[in-house]
Formats: sequence, structure tokens, C-alpha cells
Amino acid sequence: MNISAWSIRNPIAASMLFVLLSVAGFIAFGAMKVQNFPDLDLPTISVTANLPGAAPSQLETDVARKLENALAPLQGLKHITTKVQEGVVTITAEFRMEKPVQEAVDDVRSAVQGVRADLPSDLRDPIVQKINLAGTPVLAYTVRSSRMDDEALSWWVDNDVAKKLLSIKGVGAINRVGGVSREVRIALDVNRLQSMGITAAEVSRQIKLVQQEGSGGRMNLGVGEQPVRTLATVKTAQEVGLIELSTSRGTRVRLDQVATVSDTLADPRSAASLNGTPVVGFEVVRSRGESEVAVGRLVRQALADIRLNNPDIEITEAFDFVTPVEEEYSGSLQLLYEGAILAVLVVWLFLRDIRATVVSAVALPLSVIPAFIGMAYLGFSVNVVTLLALSLVVGILVDDAIVEVENIVRHLRMGKSPYRAAMEATEEIGLAVVATTFTLIAVFLPTAFMSGIPGKFFKQFGWTAALAVFASLVVARVLTPMMSAYMLKAMPPQTHEPKWLTQYMVWVTWCMRNRFKTMLMATLFFVGSIMLVPLLPQGFIPPDDNSQTQVYVELPPGSTLAQTSASAEHARQLLMAVPHVKSIYTTIGGGSAGTDPFAGGGAMEVRKATLTIQLSERGERPRKQSIENDIRTALQQLPGVRTKVGLGGSGEKYILVLTGEDPNALQTTAMAVEKDLRTIEGLGSIASTASLVRPEISVRPDFSKAADLGVTSSAISESLRVATLGDYDAALAKLNLAQRQVPIVVKLDADARKDLSVLERLMVPGKNGPVMLSQVATIEVNGGPAVIDRYDRQRNVNFEIELSGMPLGDVTQAVQKLPSLQALPPGVKVVEVGDAEVMAELFASFALAMLIGVLCIYIVLVLLFKGFLQPVTILAALPLSLGGAFVGLLIAQKSFSMPSLIGLIMLMGIATKNSILLVEYAIVARRGQPATDDTPAVPAMSRWDALLDACHKRARPIVMTTIAMGAGMLPIAIGWGTADTSFRSPMAIAVIGGLMTSTVLSLLVIPVVFTYLDDLGIWLKKAYLRWQLLFNKLGVR
Repeated sequence: MNISAWSIRNPIAASMLFVLLSVAGFIAFGAMKVQNFPDLDLPTISVTANLPGAAPSQLETDVARKLENALAPLQGLKHITTKVQEGVVTITAEFRMEKPVQEAVDDVRSAVQGVRADLPSDLRDPIVQKINLAGTPVLAYTVRSSRMDDEALSWWVDNDVAKKLLSIKGVGAINRVGGVSREVRIALDVNRLQSMGITAAEVSRQIKLVQQEGSGGRMNLGVGEQPVRTLATVKTAQEVGLIELSTSRGTRVRLDQVATVSDTLADPRSAASLNGTPVVGFEVVRSRGESEVAVGRLVRQALADIRLNNPDIEITEAFDFVTPVEEEYSGSLQLLYEGAILAVLVVWLFLRDIRATVVSAVALPLSVIPAFIGMAYLGFSVNVVTLLALSLVVGILVDDAIVEVENIVRHLRMGKSPYRAAMEATEEIGLAVVATTFTLIAVFLPTAFMSGIPGKFFKQFGWTAALAVFASLVVARVLTPMMSAYMLKAMPPQTHEPKWLTQYMVWVTWCMRNRFKTMLMATLFFVGSIMLVPLLPQGFIPPDDNSQTQVYVELPPGSTLAQTSASAEHARQLLMAVPHVKSIYTTIGGGSAGTDPFAGGGAMEVRKATLTIQLSERGERPRKQSIENDIRTALQQLPGVRTKVGLGGSGEKYILVLTGEDPNALQTTAMAVEKDLRTIEGLGSIASTASLVRPEISVRPDFSKAADLGVTSSAISESLRVATLGDYDAALAKLNLAQRQVPIVVKLDADARKDLSVLERLMVPGKNGPVMLSQVATIEVNGGPAVIDRYDRQRNVNFEIELSGMPLGDVTQAVQKLPSLQALPPGVKVVEVGDAEVMAELFASFALAMLIGVLCIYIVLVLLFKGFLQPVTILAALPLSLGGAFVGLLIAQKSFSMPSLIGLIMLMGIATKNSILLVEYAIVARRGQPATDDTPAVPAMSRWDALLDACHKRARPIVMTTIAMGAGMLPIAIGWGTADTSFRSPMAIAVIGGLMTSTVLSLLVIPVVFTYLDDLGIWLKKAYLRWQLLFNKLGVR
């Protein structure tokens, strides 16, 4: 059944179908979330184990190795990355993509639980959770007030702001940065402790035992029953000072006789400032599956209410990841509209008929809108990837309609009525339109099934493009013929042909007469285009051009918060002098706004500061990369620190990892590699984890003296920990207030912690009462590693190399040629992680997707043309399109990266589209048509005439669709509008360049290839007949 003929005969049914599809499409579009990237569910699990105060080398032996060994045998495990810092072990277990996320979480949790008994008893239970890529903050705010101090402001953020914002749909977490926490501090006097014969740990433990509420059972007095409670809590710090403690000597002592009790602030471990003014900051994290734009809008509304109710509190936006997403969304839609208008303009220029142009133009929105139904059904969101797919196919969507309308117009010019012209023209071109659409779907769909992280991203790309293209086929076969039949008018015959068409016919005749020369030139062109590939820089993802960047400042291990604040402030003053820097938000020891979600975790450290820089709007400044280079130059004046510039996203850094069992060999190699890396020109800063050594105070017990006095090593370490840092959080007594608990922390006063001799006089428990530490141990100052990195159960050294605009592939090649990496000592090897690993995976996946795409095209064509040879003619257009794509990328100075690969995949579909139109018509013309009731018989043509007739009749729709498609992508290639086109531009350039060469060459070369393959077919047929005759003579059946 011919569906076009049915729609022409039943126009109301066809119209209603599209009204229904459009309404459903609009509803689906309204229901879809607007996001930056699709939410990925990756089977990557993190395990965090805390043992406050423990040294990295101790944690590596006691915790990290045991956990790694437990995780190693898990099924589907790909890599284990471990970071050991003071008091914290963070292990990231990366599983293969096929592993279900929940199963990975359960497996890791079971493995960790299995070795819990082997881990130190003081270690808090390890936390197992999946890595949430949506867990990066979308907004950061700073709060200031003339009425409140830091403590009141911090509590206001923790209590009032957090309660209000967490009740909003889509807000996942509120994290405070900077500010202070309240605590009751008991500052011990060492001399008094010594005279009373009591240890710091004893004081802390006794307060915990005294200051608590306990259940005391149940009584039955009189009629009912009553619970019994033990109430031994006090309400203020003064009352805490009055608590009496018993000593090991049998005496008792009041707490305020051996210590100073104060209701004060905890030692700050993080800080925040905005443009140099100290503030309390907080970050808003969205929930998984929610829209950044919707969350941003609701949070801003809630904060506007908070400002109204608290006029004395100043709330300022410091980091904004919502606006770039909004810009990207509105900019993408604008590019879609511009592309659509240009494509329609091209149709009008060729046909010069308003009605025919309107019929073609209607196809565009009606192809995009129904695609949203499928996208919403598959659970997709409106994000960079889906918008990319739609902006790419905008030129293709009008194609089928153009081909249909152009053919109907040609029939109208023969003097037929619109009704009859629509009937005959759509029947004539039906197979070609179906074939071109299914080849495009065959190209796009394999990208949806790629493996690895790229596959997760491109699932939405492949399906969106395929759905839109399929919708365009439905429009072209159902709506366009029906509208043409009832809207177009009869046209006068065309008296003269366009000059370009006459000239083209001369060229194509020459090509068919000089077949060998034509094929030779086409082959040389293909070889030349392949030779261009090494000239193209290779990358993974082009760096973005958003109006935000970051600077990381890292001080040597052992630096204090005050030192970090001073360095960060110095850096801020240097940066404010750089042109186009508007404001700077600084966080120290906390805050994760703008960090890379793929980067391994690790605890926050007071020696690290992050400066988030707001730049001028995109149109008012040069590209971000040149400003970042100015920032690097400005930061060279900053002494004694390491700096990194950039948001650390894709396309900004290359990570080189050396692994080995022998720490000394690894250290020596790392030094040599770092020296060599600095010889590569054009790189930004190079940060290595090799040379991070921190100062430590070592207490070494004398075993014989300790045994005599009955002092154990664990008693020494516990007394030291409580005296200098305070007990573990879980073991601290708490002061109960109306809405919160304030910890009661017992430790030495601040001055005592600056003097080693005070430490020597500290009391530790022995079998005959407390003894001084200096009697059983020696104290010395040493050095030890500040951070230990491990990769796949081996120690490693990471080099983070800033690309500063250089393509990743080129840097990778330059690094691999370094002399120190060419001659590595035994046991040390190089591992690829991060972008380099994903890039290798991506190129392999794309090669496979392209191969499958070509195979799918061939199968589709074989099924439609019912032959094996002519589809090969159509595939001959593929190599001819590559040259233009590579030349386009070279001229525009773009790298051969992920977007340009997507462009090549698309080119495959479009190049075959042109040759299908030619070949299909040539086959039909050679075959001829028998007479029917309405139409007279069409005699069969010779091969020569059929090919020339096909070229003559199909040249115009081929050139029209090519120019329409190029015009549709032009806004993306040039980068009009507000959206950041750094990702899409290379793709559009590759497609436009390839389109130009593939159209020109396929119009000239495909007829020649057709004749060669036709000759081959004739020869094979003759050979088959000869073999058959021979077998018949021999009597073989």
C-alpha cells in the first residue's frame, strides 16, 4: 500500500495525525528536564575510611592494602585508585560499564565488611557509596552580616538556610564552606595534671561517662507505669567546670582546678572570602535526574524570600553553573531556528515558489516536535548531547521534503494537475526517500550502542538523531504529498535550464567518456585526503569557553590555615590585575564548586585554596584559554606554592601516572620525568605528587622502660592524641542545647601545643599510676610522606599536566618520546588514566560504530535495491567526502577530536544520500515502466541515456539539499549567538567541508563507478552462464 497516495486521498486523517503528534510532542518537551550533560549512572564506587590523626604510611599498611586486597577479586573490577592522606583513606573502585551500579555497591560493601575485623578498632566504619556525577555544586553563595558574628552566621546557614533550601524539589545537599563551629573547650594545664597524677585521656573519658543521659528501666508506682531516666547532663560551660572527677590515686578533683573551661569556637579548618572579604559560604548541589535550570530558579526564589525576611544579611552569588546551562539551552534553540530559516531560504532561492517553500518549511518543526515524544519515553533530558543531535539534523530534516517537493514541481512543469503530479511524483521517488532515511538511521543508531563512558553519552545522541530523521521520513511520505496536492498550483513548463545545470551536464559527459582518468583523479583525491590526517592536531574534547575558571593554590605540607589564607590573598591581588577578571571567590580547605566529578576524591586540606574567577561575558573578551595564559604569567610572582589554572574539566589536563612497588626507584624516576616534562614547549604547570614530604613529630617508646612501668604504646598514642587534638568525635561528651549538641573537647591549651618540652612532661597511664612521657619515650622531629597515591594496588606518582590549549593527542605523543620514559628502570611502568584512556577507548568505539554503520547502510541498500553490486556504487561516495572534512578542519584550525568524529559519522549518511538519489533513478530509467490506467508506458533507456537522465533530473535536488544542509549548520560552524560553540563548531565544519566535496565529486564520479560495477555485473552473469553450460555438458547438476 502506498502511504503517500492514502494521505492524498484522506487529507483530514493525515492532518489530524500530525496535530496529535505535535500536541504530544509539546507536552513531552515541557516534561523533559533541562540539564548540562545527561546524568550518567557509572559503576564507580568510593570507599572512605577515617582514622583521625593517623599518618599516611601507617594507614597504607593498616587500612589501604587490606581494603584493596578485599576489593581486588570482585567480578568486573577495572581499576582501583587509592589516595592516602592524614587520617583518611579514599579508595575508588571502577567497574566495567556492563556491571549494574547497585550490584557493584553491594559487592564492595560486602568485601569491606568482610575485612572490618582486620582493620584497626579505632577506625570508623568505612563509608561505601557510588560516585554521583550530579553531586557537583551548581550554585555557590556567600553570606555577610553586620548584626551577627561568624558563629551565629554559620549556625544560621546550617540551620535556617539549609532547612529552607533542602525542602525545595531537586536540591540534593547544602554544604557550608568557611565559617566556624561552636565547642566547649577544656584547656588542660600540664603542671596541674602532673601534680594531681591524672592523664588527659582520663579527663576526657570521665567527662564522657558523667555528662550523659541514660535509661534506667521501668517502675510501676500506683496505677500506671513510669520509665526511669538518669539525668546527669549540665546546660552551660560554667557548670561543666564544676564537674568533679576521681583520680587514679583515689582523690577527687574539680575540673576547673586542672583546666580552663570556655564556651568558644573550634579551630577553623576551612575559610571562604569574596573579593578579599572573609565570608561564610554555602554550595547548592542538585539531586540526580533534576534540571540545573529548574533548581537554580527555585533556589533563587527561596533566597529572595530569605533576603526579604533578613534585610541585614547580605547574600551574594559567588559561583554560578546555572546560567551557562541556560545560555547553552537558549543559544542552541536559537541556532536551531537560524539553521531552519536558512535552510528554508535556500529552498525558496531554488524553487522561487512561495507555496512550494511553505510545504518544505512545514516539514522542519513537524519532524523535530514528534521526536520529543520518543525522547521523553526513553527518559532523555534536554542537554548538550540531545540539542547537539537536533542542531545537527536540522539540515537533514528538510531534505526529504525538498526531494519530494522538487520532484512534484518537476511533474507540475510537465503540465500535470497538482493532484496527479503529487500522486505520480511521490510514487516515483518513494523508494529513494525511504532508502536515504534508513541509511541515515543506520549511521546514527550504532553510536547509541558504543561501549564505555562515550557510549553512555552517545546513547542519547544516536537515538535523538535517529528519531528526528525517522519523523522527517513520516512527514515527507504523509504530509508533504498531501499538502502539495492541495496547496500547489499548476505551473507553466520550464522554458530554459539554469546555466550551472547545462555546464554540469557537459562535465559529467566528459567524465563518463574518460572513465579511467576520472577514477584515477578520484583515487588520488582520496589518498591525498588520508595524507592530511597526520597534519591535524588530535584531541579528545575541545576546551570550553565559559565565563568561569579556577586557580588552585597548593602550599607545602604542614602549612597552616593562616599561611594558606595569606598566599590565596596574594594570588587574588595578582589576579585582579589581569584584564577581564570580574570577581574572585576563594575557598580554603573545603568547597567543591567547579571541580571535576571524575577526579578521585580525597579529604580537604587546609594547605589548598581554590579561587573561582568570574570573567567578562563571552562577547566582550578573548577566548578563555588566552586569559588563562595571562593568569599563569601573573601567578609566576607567587612564591613557594604550586598553582593550577582551569576548571580541570575535559580538554584541560593530561594525567601521566608512573606505578611501581619500589618507592625509591619510583621517586628517582619521577624526578627525571619531571625534569624532562619541563622541556616540552607550550605546556602549562606540571604538578607531581612525588616530592610531598611533611614534617612529623616521632615519639619512640623505650620498650624496656615502658615494660617496667607498665606503659603500653597504645596508651601513649591515646594520651598524646587527646592532649593535642582531642578525642575522636564519637567519644566526645556533648552539651545539649535546644536545637543542637555542642561537643566538649579536652586538650592542652594552645601555647602548650607549641612547646616540645611540655609534651615530654605529659602524663601517660602506667600500672603504678601515671608516669611522665619523657621517662618511657624519646621525641624527635622527622619527615614522612604527606600523600600516598596508589593505582591498581601499587604505589604511583601522578603528574597533572595543564594542556593550556594544546591538543591532548599531540601532548601524549610528545610525552611518550621523552628519554626518561623510553628507558624506565625495571618494575616501574607508565599507566594511561583520565582523558587519555577515555580518548583511546573513544576512537576505538567510534571506529567500530563507523564500521557497523557502513555495514548497516550496505544491508539496508541491498534489501531496498534487491541486488549486491549497485549498493557498492552508493558506498563509493564515502571516501570522497573525507577530503573536504579534513581540509575544512585544517583551514579552521580545529583538532581531530570527538566532535569532528561525530561530524564524520554524519557525513557518511549524507554522502550516501546523494548517491542513492542518482543510482535509484538510473536503475528505474533503465528498467522503464509498463502502462497503467492513468499513465502511458515509459520505454526502457540505454545505460548511457539512463545515467545522463538521472544526472539531469537529480542534480537539482542533490545540490538543493546540500546547500540547505550546509546553510542549516552554518550558524553552528561560525558560532553565532550566546551559546558556547567550541564543542559543536568542529563538527559542523567537518560536515560542511565534507558536503561540498562529496556533492561535487559524487555528481561526477558516481556515474562512472556505476558503469564499472555494471560491467562487472554483466561479466559475472556471463561467467555464471558459461559455468552453467559447462556443468550441463558434463552432466553435473
